[in-house]
Amino acid sequence: MSKTIFITGAGSGLGRGAALGLAQKGHRVIATTELTSQKTDLMREAADKGLDMEVFKLDITNVRDREQMEKYDFDVFVANAAINEGGPLAEVPMDRFRALFEVNVFATLETAQIAARKLVKKGSGKIVFISSMAGISATPYVGPYTATKHALEGIAQTMKAELEEFGVKVATINPGAFETGFNKRSAEEIWKWFDDEKNFTRKEDIEKQQEGLKDQFDPKDMIEKMVEIIPAENHKFRTVYPKETEKQLKETEQERWDMEI
Repeated sequence: MSKTIFITGAGSGLGRGAALGLAQKGHRVIATTELTSQKTDLMREAADKGLDMEVFKLDITNVRDREQMEKYDFDVFVANAAINEGGPLAEVPMDRFRALFEVNVFATLETAQIAARKLVKKGSGKIVFISSMAGISATPYVGPYTATKHALEGIAQTMKAELEEFGVKVATINPGAFETGFNKRSAEEIWKWFDDEKNFTRKEDIEKQQEGLKDQFDPKDMIEKMVEIIPAENHKFRTVYPKETEKQLKETEQERWDMEI
């Protein structure tokens, strides 16, 4: 059955791929991008593929942009917009830490509240939070992003319980490490403030952790999974993908119970 799906952060990466993929499957997609240049680019690709997709610029931290959501009617809201930045938590500049929370938690919840009001009024629908494997595990030097995604997991689980009685479903999708450029861009940001002379964290430890970014999954598979899950009526509350990431996270969660200091 065809659905109307509203997705934020569709200017790049998995969000963009999912928006195009959902439109190809015949769903009505309202795709929003943080920047006007991304909007132009996405509209061009949609037109080239012969897809009828509504695209507009929505910076989720901008109150006037968020107000535009009120004009739309939809069945599924996908809270996908997010930013990523690394750095050791004991030393990360607080303005950078706050910036991540501003987008990934506060503005994300504000958009989800707008969606919730609409869906509660209808008595049906679904909110899908695009979380991350970082919402469940914790990796050194990925702390700022990890903290925001842990907060998002708490939001999603709580909202699921609160909105159930109104006929509104809530779920998360937790991608593993996919090669979209998102993780690599975040890895670069740290070098704008990190200083060997001033910071006690060892540069080589950060570089070693970043080495892992050389071996990421093909985003095509994750996009297919998102296209399958987003419009579906029934599925697990949490979709971790790929399978090896799910297995890894289950082991990580188990280890936490035995962890000692």
